[in-house]
Parts: sequence; C-alpha cells; structure tokens
Amino acid sequence: MNTKANAIALKLLNLYRQEHVIIGGWAAVNPVFVNEATDDVINELREMPTGKNLIRHIENLRSGVTKMDSIAPELLPYGGQMMEAVPTVALTGTQWDTLEKAVIEFTPDQAGIDKFVGLDVIKNFGNEWPTALRTILAQRPQLLPKLETIIKTYNAYKYWNIASEVINTPLTERVRAQVQADLPEYETYLPLFGSAGTELLEKLRAFVSALN
Repeated sequence: MNTKANAIALKLLNLYRQEHVIIGGWAAVNPVFVNEATDDVINELREMPTGKNLIRHIENLRSGVTKMDSIAPELLPYGGQMMEAVPTVALTGTQWDTLEKAVIEFTPDQAGIDKFVGLDVIKNFGNEWPTALRTILAQRPQLLPKLETIIKTYNAYKYWNIASEVINTPLTERVRAQVQADLPEYETYLPLFGSAGTELLEKLRAFVSALN
C-alpha cells in the first residue's frame, strides 16, 4: 500500500460521499478529484468500497463526458438517495463590499488570517468558508487568485499549529492515524515556512514512525 496515495484516496472518497453537505456541490469537489487523482491514488481507490464508481466519475470528468459541475446519475453516491443540501448563497450589498475589501487587503500572515476569518460574513459559513467563497466569487473571478492565496495561507498556519501541538503531546495510536491521513497536507503546507517548516515536518514523521 502506498501510504500517501491511500490517504489522498480516502480524502477523495470522503468528498465523494459528503458532496451533498458541501457548499458548492459537485462544482466545488470535481476539480479536486481531477487534480489529485494520480495513477497511484486511482490504484488505491480500486480497493475501496464505492471507489470504482468514483474512478468512473473522474474518468468522465477528464474526458469531458461529464461537466465539471455535475455527475452521471448512475454514479451518484448512495444511489442518489441523499438529498442535495447545498444552501443558496446570496450576499447583501454591504456584505459584498466587506468581502471584496477583505480579500483585496488580505495580508498573508497569522494576523491577516485571524482578521479575515473573524469577519461576520465569513463566520456565516462556518468551517466550509473556503468552498463557499469559491462559489460566491465565481461571480467576480478577478478575486479568485487572491482567494486561493488566502486559503493557502489559512491551511499553512492551520497545519503548522496542529503539527506543533502534536509533537508536544503524548502520541497515541488515534493521533498517529489522523496524522498519517493528513500527511499529504502537512507535506504541502509545512515547507512554506522554509527550514523551520521542513524541520517540523521531519519531527512529525519521526513521531508517527515511533509507533509503527
């Protein structure tokens, strides 16, 4: 088993199964499937329950048979029995002004993240704000590159803070399993902090290996 590919495959399968509660629906999760489903990930999906359906869906997306905001009815998870629960996103003029100003003026540091996620217009979406904002700002695509910087910065500090806490906490099998599942995220974001991030990543790997 390829541990990294397995973790990514699990994440994609969870997105596939949870689409009905994700703001933005298929339009939000389909690009993730296309971008992250490498050959190794596809191989892992083949061994997982409903993984073959997700593989077919990804193949349909890549070939253009299925549009990026939809899925073939026969490939819907749970046989299509889960009701769509994606809320309609509608902002007032004041909320739009606040959001646009916050995106434009964002500074890529912890203070900038704290200020951004502390805005009422962002807190309305809870932990799903990244997906919600991608959907909302599709109406103003010039802001999307800046939004991706915000999300990347948010994830970088999120995983830095989690990793720092993990290596200072007694490591249990449950924590180890969670760290292993999230290892692709740590490997993506911790190096953004330079040598300090790389050092923290190596400590995290060592802590996880200690229980193997």
